[in-house]
Amino acid sequence: MNLKTLLAALACALLVFSMLGCGTTNHLQSVQLSTSNTSEVPMGTLEVKGVGGTLQLYAWGNYSSGTHTLLNNVNVVYKIAITPGSVAWTGTLGDPNANPAQTLQLSPNGLLTAVTPFACTFVNTATTGTTPAWAIDGTYSVTAIYKGLTSPAAFVVVASEAGVFSASNPNSACGP
Repeated sequence: MNLKTLLAALACALLVFSMLGCGTTNHLQSVQLSTSNTSEVPMGTLEVKGVGGTLQLYAWGNYSSGTHTLLNNVNVVYKIAITPGSVAWTGTLGDPNANPAQTLQLSPNGLLTAVTPFACTFVNTATTGTTPAWAIDGTYSVTAIYKGLTSPAAFVVVASEAGVFSASNPNSACGP
């Protein structure tokens, strides 16, 4: 074998080994909340219904390879905040960060629970007829933080107390 062939073979081998890592990076790009632990489900506004009602949230990691992985609450930090409304409703939009939490409690593993004082964050905007027209007035927002990335907020309404009785709400319902 001559020197040119040996150098060409060495250069090719070096090129092949240097390219082995190309395209194989798989880094975390975003974190997303879901109500499913089997697949990442797009979410709208979520509702916690009933006295002591619960809703479980799960954090998913989205990676550059296109994979979506349930984070299993390992090193995931869930946060909750109040987004107050403009109209008074039947209950209290309580501080979930108080000790003990008020109206809605968020556990370290993403479980939301309706607690006292109970509340109805829906308002009936109907002024005529016998059918309510529901609007949301005040929500909680929940995020998950993992490895420095924060998920988009999931907005949560509470229906753990009866709504206001009226001609358009003869059953004192709270929300749709």
